[in-house]
Amino acid sequence: MDGLTNQVASYLAAGFGGRTEQDFPHLTCAWGRARVGSTAMANLFGVAGLPSYYQPTKAVMRHVLAADRPGPWAVPLADQAPHIFCKDVAGPYLTAECLYIPLQMLIEAGYPASRLHLVMLDRQPVHALASWLRKWSHRVNRDQLLENFVVATLNAVRVENYARRQGVPVTHYVHEAARQPVLAAAALFHRLGLSDYFTPETVTSWQRMDSLDDSQSRILFPVEPEAYAAPGLHQQTGGIGSYAYQDRDRGAVTDADLDLLRRHGVDEVYARSAAACARDLDLPRGLLREGDAPSAAAVA
Repeated sequence: MDGLTNQVASYLAAGFGGRTEQDFPHLTCAWGRARVGSTAMANLFGVAGLPSYYQPTKAVMRHVLAADRPGPWAVPLADQAPHIFCKDVAGPYLTAECLYIPLQMLIEAGYPASRLHLVMLDRQPVHALASWLRKWSHRVNRDQLLENFVVATLNAVRVENYARRQGVPVTHYVHEAARQPVLAAAALFHRLGLSDYFTPETVTSWQRMDSLDDSQSRILFPVEPEAYAAPGLHQQTGGIGSYAYQDRDRGAVTDADLDLLRRHGVDEVYARSAAACARDLDLPRGLLREGDAPSAAAVA
């Protein structure tokens, strides 16, 4: 992992060289295990008017793992875009994808820690695992997929600890907060110092599309090795017209799977994430519990 981090940082550095600290935009970097609502969040920030990037660091890492020579991430200058957003997620295919720390790769490439803010993402484990099994069980052995899910979840401790050692501010956000999407998104933008970019229409008035990776999305996608192509990964039944919580059933998740998650502490990681989200964003705790979302009057 040290060698991989060094290689990725060297490619990223090619796009960061020759800049002063003030030349770098303020970057909100969202990280979490895959399938936590990160792509919808990336589109949310794109709709708000920020350049919004889809796993730029992971794309460079995948090229390195495939023995390609990736191009640098072309980050705009701060006078062109004072604030930008990216999401980089853990998993699902390789152990390296579960253990990498994108913030470390960025900082070692020369991105100033003073211009970064980490958003730690999470989602109820049973729903996240159900999504992993739906999307990738035809490509990864089920036992390996479960192992990668656990490793990616537990990597949250390393990711957050690294950020805090570097003095990077950290905010927690769980997908369940989007049961009240306008409330949660407004609180997140306020926490990040981006309230000037936010309006309720940022959440509710998306141009309807079938998939978040189609040409109508506001996300800037990198070029990735062909082996990682996953058509339909971000498709949604009924189309996408707003930022909102998506309720799902447990799908192919078994009781034995849930016991495995409990024994390895995955549930504990989520409980800490939900508590931190409620604290960081000053949200009602009832909003993050399983079951029906509270009424608007209760939230108010």
